[in-house]
Amino acid sequence: MDRFDPRGKVNRALLVGVSEYEFTRPKHRDGVPGQLPAVAHNLAVLVRALERGGVLRPLEITVARSPRLADFRHSLRAAAGSAEGLLLLYFAGHGAVPSAGDELWLQMRDAEVVRGETAGFEGAARFTNVLRILANSHAERIVVVLDCCNAGNAARVWEAVERPDVRRRVSVLMSVQANHRIDAGDADTPTPFTARLVELLTSGIEDQQGEGQGGDEGRGDEVHFLALAEALRAYMSTHHRTERGEAWEPQSRTENPPVDVVLGIRAGAGRPVGSRAEAVAPGAPGRPVSGRRRPRAFVARVRAAVARLRSGAVGPGALRPSAPAPNRPPGQAPGGRSTRRAAVVLLALAAALGLVGYFVVDNAASDRSACGPPVELRLLTDPDLESTVRKAADTYLTSAANTTGGGCRRSGITVYGAGSAAVVAGLRDQSDPWQRPVSDDTDPQRDIGPQPDIWIPGTRATAARARSLGVARTYVTLEPDAAPFAYSPMVLSLPQGIAEDSQRERIGDSLAGLRAKLARRDKSASLRRPDPEYTDSALLATVGLYGPGKADVGRAEGSVAQTGPPAPTAGDLLCTLPDDADTDRSTAALVPEFLMVSGVGCDRTTRTPRMAEYPDDVPGLTPTFVRVRWTGGDKDGAARDDAVRRFHDWLTGTGLEVFGQDGFRAPSGARAFLAAHDSATGLISDPGRPAGAAGAEAMDTALNQYRNAKGPGRVLFLLDSSGSMAGLWQGPGGAPGILKQSLGGLGTQDEYGVWSVASPGRSPYAALLPFGPHKRGDAERALDRAAIKDAEADPYGALKAALDTMAQKGRDDDRPELIVFLTDDEDDNHLTAKGHLDELLTAARANGVPVVMAALDSGGCAKGRPDQRISDASGGRCLDTKGDLVAGLRDEVARTGTGDE
Repeated sequence: MDRFDPRGKVNRALLVGVSEYEFTRPKHRDGVPGQLPAVAHNLAVLVRALERGGVLRPLEITVARSPRLADFRHSLRAAAGSAEGLLLLYFAGHGAVPSAGDELWLQMRDAEVVRGETAGFEGAARFTNVLRILANSHAERIVVVLDCCNAGNAARVWEAVERPDVRRRVSVLMSVQANHRIDAGDADTPTPFTARLVELLTSGIEDQQGEGQGGDEGRGDEVHFLALAEALRAYMSTHHRTERGEAWEPQSRTENPPVDVVLGIRAGAGRPVGSRAEAVAPGAPGRPVSGRRRPRAFVARVRAAVARLRSGAVGPGALRPSAPAPNRPPGQAPGGRSTRRAAVVLLALAAALGLVGYFVVDNAASDRSACGPPVELRLLTDPDLESTVRKAADTYLTSAANTTGGGCRRSGITVYGAGSAAVVAGLRDQSDPWQRPVSDDTDPQRDIGPQPDIWIPGTRATAARARSLGVARTYVTLEPDAAPFAYSPMVLSLPQGIAEDSQRERIGDSLAGLRAKLARRDKSASLRRPDPEYTDSALLATVGLYGPGKADVGRAEGSVAQTGPPAPTAGDLLCTLPDDADTDRSTAALVPEFLMVSGVGCDRTTRTPRMAEYPDDVPGLTPTFVRVRWTGGDKDGAARDDAVRRFHDWLTGTGLEVFGQDGFRAPSGARAFLAAHDSATGLISDPGRPAGAAGAEAMDTALNQYRNAKGPGRVLFLLDSSGSMAGLWQGPGGAPGILKQSLGGLGTQDEYGVWSVASPGRSPYAALLPFGPHKRGDAERALDRAAIKDAEADPYGALKAALDTMAQKGRDDDRPELIVFLTDDEDDNHLTAKGHLDELLTAARANGVPVVMAALDSGGCAKGRPDQRISDASGGRCLDTKGDLVAGLRDEVARTGTGDE
């Protein structure tokens, strides 16, 4: 198992404890249940435990005592923005959940619960948004600890994160299982969970095993996340009960394979980090002229002090987070006499502390001059390019090009990726709120990251798309290079077993032609493409998929449809296909060629070998260097320009070796590989004439078509209400309850309706909810009114009418549509009589509206059964109780609708 040790890095901890609330019941009808005096003790004991643990220095720990929501958000962003190693967030207070149980709200000092059709949580932080802010941090590892009622509901939020790279970085420790309330304990002591947490951090964990932990027999010196989580679960489940009287079981979530995080050293086990004897890590910044290195703790202290001043964060003894400071573009210095005075005092103190340690280590250093702090550049890139760009930046940092004659580093580079469509919109339309966020609705700092100095999009056309339209004032200027510095064609990555053997057959044809050949070789083969809104390569794939002229977007999207949302990046797509061996053997992926070289190390030991086919009408990736300038960001303009220029010259020269190692080609001429690669990778060195470059207009058109096709959807639910359903009706697991759980995938712009399918009269159905847009509460109340009828169902008549209705509604647009039939299959005789099934299959094939047959029967989707045949004919999905029917139905509805779930 991999192990992450944050010691010696720039770490941050934000400890949030809400013991005092402004609105409590019964005095305030919409208040929280009560005050939590025990939480005040949590912060004091946890600060001491973390300081003693030696991973976090005192200046790296921020305490927020009963903050209001706005102050919490400011402190969270400050901590996330300054962490480089470990970022730890601890929250203790009230935790609330909505009726669906699919979210957790962390209630701050000003929390209120506004009751109505659905509860609204004012003054509370939605855990989904907390994760988004944390994910934008450049910290290597993020640990979240939640001590509150319903803490386990955060697991569902973590599991719903689409990006595997985010889940790999974030580990969550929750005080109790989902949907459980817990006792805060006595007012004079810490809460039970935090009390045990502190004890384990301080005393260590019995029988903890781990490489290099040493210590007393049966007890490791280091306290690791995974062992801590297990020790807490074992103790709390044995000694405590939730308010329901059930075992109190803390939960944890970390991605597999897990990366364990060192959180502390037990008391008395060894010297804390930052002591005079601490080893100096290789590559530590700030080398003296002689080349001998000062202890990294000195640099870390100064950087921590400066970062905390800039962020406005508070120290352990403060009662409140400081008031938010205005966000500044790169290079703009903070203003204000008090801030400058505080900076001088704190920097002098930090420097003095560092120099004391330095002179102990090397008292001969007085004749050497120290390095000044390097310029820190921010580099934003396309998520598919992020790994390669990060390797290049890391290589540059230690190169001669980035080192002065005295051995000092000229610049540092922070690399981060963000969704392509969001970046284009942010640079084109949102440069003002990117500098000064004014609302949660539009906040590029949260959704994308800090303002970049450099942007490397996947194509030069993307830079053109991001230019201001001139309608509103802009605060950013883009200066793209005249030509890209590398190239990677888009390829069909095919399992070797279904790929063409001849190289000649793998080149010189269109995407449609290559797909037609694939279908002839294997009728069951499918094609997948990542999310066109997230990466440039996926949008280029979409340009090719739709083809020139007036595209049949609905049919094109149907040809790459899959269960659940698309993979966010091409790398994620290639890495998730092997999760199912059958899928891996039969699925083609439309991805950039370079990932067949560098995107295959996905923590798996086996995968299906793949070969590349080269469509000649899908534009390729052309990474381009773009200098980004911000209005007001020129206080250190000359130094920043020099740093950007040096990196640009290195990247487009020597740095191309890194891109070559990862599978990129030259951007012009014969477009040969920048480095030699093993033929076993399944690539062709000369695939012939490449596709033409994508234009900005073509990319924007394809994105708009995709959004329209995937935009507001139409769903018609058919609910079997016949007498045989009586035993499958009540509760969340009953038929109406199952449909209610799927409504979260539908937004206010989607149109949907519910038919009650039973035949006491002439019509095979009755409208339970009329077709149209609805508030979720209205739809749920309609389902609550649904009742069993003393009649049989007519599935043939209802499905035939549903297909006709949806075909008529979708006649003039490409909006996604879906029919759902939830049934117990007791009345299938109406489907099979008089040739009805064949007639229905013909209509399903002709109308092109997917039908999800959801059978409350374990054999409903068996081969040859009507449910399975109808789903297959329509391009839909068959679900039965052999699998997770509820989750599957929720996924299918979410693919069609625009809801948040």
